[in-house]
Amino acid sequence: METGIVKLTPELLAFIGTGGVKAIAPFTREIFLLDFVVAGTSFCKEIDNLESELLPETKLKMIRHPKNEYDELAIGIYYNDIRIGWVPQEINEMISRLMDAGKAFFCRITSAKRKNRWLKIDAKIYMVE
Repeated sequence: METGIVKLTPELLAFIGTGGVKAIAPFTREIFLLDFVVAGTSFCKEIDNLESELLPETKLKMIRHPKNEYDELAIGIYYNDIRIGWVPQEINEMISRLMDAGKAFFCRITSAKRKNRWLKIDAKIYMVE
């Protein structure tokens, strides 16, 4: 009798992976939402050391900070594990609500240029669907 259940073999596990970046993932797509300038980069103590790594096309993490004392809708922008700035408060409401509902977002740098002592980072926000 056919059960439709496939027995896992070492070869099948090697093919599909057991997690991490080599595992087969469900179909996803990146949906471009908007362009923005990362807010608060001048408050990042490591920004001068990171400047040479913040190149166009660099992918940045977006993490919600609902307990932020200044903005309950705050979204931090991270390079590796370092918060380099924030999604500006004027545009964070819709994205923070979607993040709270389980949607995934990231941003990608389009340019990083010095303006006197300030590192201006332009980026694009994407939703992962």
